[in-house]
Amino acid sequence: MIVRPARLLTAFVCAVLVAACSSPATSSDPKITVGFSAWPGWFPLQVAQEKGLFAKNGVTVELKYFDSYTDSLNALSTGAIDANSQTLNDTLASVSGGAAETIVLVNDNSTGNDQIIAREGITGVADLKGKKIAVEQGTVDHYLLLLALAEAKLGPGDIELVPLATDAAAAAFAGGQVDAVGAFAPFTTTALQRKGSRAVATSKDFPGAIPDHLVVKPSLVKDRAKDVQALVNTWFETLKWIRDNKDEAVAIMAKRAGVSVEDYQSYDAGTTIFTRAQNLEAFTPGSTPAHLDFQTAKIIEFITGTGLAKDKPRLDGLFDDRFVKAAPE
Repeated sequence: MIVRPARLLTAFVCAVLVAACSSPATSSDPKITVGFSAWPGWFPLQVAQEKGLFAKNGVTVELKYFDSYTDSLNALSTGAIDANSQTLNDTLASVSGGAAETIVLVNDNSTGNDQIIAREGITGVADLKGKKIAVEQGTVDHYLLLLALAEAKLGPGDIELVPLATDAAAAAFAGGQVDAVGAFAPFTTTALQRKGSRAVATSKDFPGAIPDHLVVKPSLVKDRAKDVQALVNTWFETLKWIRDNKDEAVAIMAKRAGVSVEDYQSYDAGTTIFTRAQNLEAFTPGSTPAHLDFQTAKIIEFITGTGLAKDKPRLDGLFDDRFVKAAPE
């Protein structure tokens, strides 16, 4: 099994500052380099590549898999790749650090694959008061932990936070070193190996809190809008291909993930892949968790309040729904 890195909110700000020293892809390059890493909502890209669906839609794509998710964030921030698969949290933190990025597609929402898992004897979030909780600071699972604590009328000062990388945090919990852990699949599987452990909160409890996206350089939208449209069209065609060829698709995605087909299927319900209709709803301004502008405000409050971002990100040009709107029904 490959080691899946955490979906981080930070660690790329420094990369933004050295962007001028990188060798970014240029608009004259006929191919588009699309980055992705280990998350179930992004593995359909592997299906699109292997089944020739990018080419079918008239766009040449170099699909670049990153063992380190943080490296993929850095690559987009510095212009080394043209597009990347990343969370809304990370995109906002990157923009706050000075990067220019545009969200053109919602891939999915985490609906259970991010979890707060506790030892035997802890039956709810309220029982976490005074306990040691391992989580990677700045990750979406740190965000999930704070959301769960707030709902239980607790705050960061009510727990003892043990900052560890997600794989180490899950291992520490499984080994009995901490009382609870915040982790995402497949590290949830590691954590749940501890006898009597259970999830006391998951991303399913907070609909819309952890959305994942296809994010592109603004220059790509400006200079190659036709190719961006082809990327979005390919995504929705891929989802249809997966529905029509479920077994083959799962085999492709499980292989890319480095897990068994059975393990991959166990993650299915925890990631809700967005349809075109769900995309349109998400991009529409609103006052519920289904809307990106609502979640954006919540996340900005989190990243600035926790010191993960010094300044509020500029939102001009961040969301561009024209490609979803123009995609075939």
